[in-house]
Amino acid sequence: MQKAFGKKSVIFVFLFPALLIYTALVIVSIIWAGYYSFFDWSGVGDKIFVGLSNYIELFTNDDVFRASVGHTVIYTIINVAIQVFGGLLFAILLSRITKGRVVLQTLYYIPVVISSVAICQIFTKLFSVTPTGIVNQVLSFFSSSFKTMEWISNPSISLYVAAFVEAYKYLGLYMVIFYAALIGVPNELSEAAKIDGATVAQEYLHVRIPYIKPVIIANCLLVLNGSLRSFEFSYLLTHGGPGNSSELMTTYMYKQAFTSMKYGYGSAVAIMIVIICLVVGVLFRKMTGEGKEE
Repeated sequence: MQKAFGKKSVIFVFLFPALLIYTALVIVSIIWAGYYSFFDWSGVGDKIFVGLSNYIELFTNDDVFRASVGHTVIYTIINVAIQVFGGLLFAILLSRITKGRVVLQTLYYIPVVISSVAICQIFTKLFSVTPTGIVNQVLSFFSSSFKTMEWISNPSISLYVAAFVEAYKYLGLYMVIFYAALIGVPNELSEAAKIDGATVAQEYLHVRIPYIKPVIIANCLLVLNGSLRSFEFSYLLTHGGPGNSSELMTTYMYKQAFTSMKYGYGSAVAIMIVIICLVVGVLFRKMTGEGKEE
């Protein structure tokens, strides 16, 4: 069996269906978007070839697109901080608990299986002002000004609220991945650290966490990629507003293509999202040394 799975032909047979689906749904879509990005087209009628005009417009005259890039960067940083490092912290705490661990794991993981629409509706009610939501009711005990505090419709913090909601939903997923990695650390390493007089904190900082470094890097890459392409939370909670205060690249692309009916311009934005994701992914792998043989 091991000899059979070592053959390249057998490996290709197992990989081919996934590669075929990926090519049909992703690669072909990117190629078509690249094609449409060179045209001025409303979705009906004739397409007018404009060359690189859509891209020139993006980089020279489109302030909203440039702002959306900055918003997406902030959005991504928040998601990486909460999902990856928050998930790792929760995984460490879970690995130290002996009683009630399964219950806590289940509670933390529940948001992952709840639909994004339901999660957004829940937080809309929690952050509600009229009627006063639970968040404002609790905070009003510390200051009465919090009773009328706007969260989702506040231009200063709407982006952070949307990022927090997405991070909350997927935190449990990365917690489970990190927990599985932590319990897979060989006991011999932990025992050796204890014999050398290491504290619990030192054991995690110098033994367990370095051992699962590849898992941390992989999760960071997943969150980076997902956050740069994030759409539903910003759109469902704030619709990119108020104004353009929480506009992401994806929501801006959607509005240009399907609201303003500028399919060519929206396709140009889509291609820029693909390029940015690829560049960030490659740079991250180079910075972390991922893919190099040690």
